[in-house]
Amino acid sequence: MQIDHAKFFTGYREAYGKLSQATVNGLELLGRNMQDDPDLTNLQWAAYMLATVKHECADKWMPITEFGNKEYFNKYNAGTAIGKRLGNTQVGDGYRYRGRGYVQITGRANYARLTKALGLGPDQDLVADPDQTLRPVIAYRIMSLGMRTGLFTGKKLSDYINAQGCDYRNARRIINGTDQAAKIAAYAKTLEGIIRGAVIS
Repeated sequence: MQIDHAKFFTGYREAYGKLSQATVNGLELLGRNMQDDPDLTNLQWAAYMLATVKHECADKWMPITEFGNKEYFNKYNAGTAIGKRLGNTQVGDGYRYRGRGYVQITGRANYARLTKALGLGPDQDLVADPDQTLRPVIAYRIMSLGMRTGLFTGKKLSDYINAQGCDYRNARRIINGTDQAAKIAAYAKTLEGIIRGAVIS
């Protein structure tokens, strides 16, 4: 799916207003990674992925680190209920493996699981170097794999967006239950229209 970038940005500005150069750069980079993804062939999947990033990254359009001071992440430490669920086993794991990326992966177990699932080598091991998840290409691969295959919650894009219909609202279950589901669904609907208007036939 090839996109006319000028048309896309015109549509985006009409929907959401003036864009900073940083926002344009972030969208361009994400868009290139999406266009280069051989497994992303559904326009509505693309729209929902963009909507997810718009929300999860607070309109920054770049991978970000979860907000909060160091003490905030103590609730994720080894020995706590949440920490156990996230596979945090060492002192300081709550902060070390806090949310990062386009979709905010959290916890030692998830960093290890995604390192293996993506086939990352020792120089890109997410457990050894969690900040690798902030590299846009790796952050995109994490998002694409997780959303397409159900690696995050067991729910995947094809469960909600398929030949039978498109349920942007419940697609939020791919990432985080129904938290902000209506807001993200509205983004997706708008972004779908923008993409359709920019597709090169």
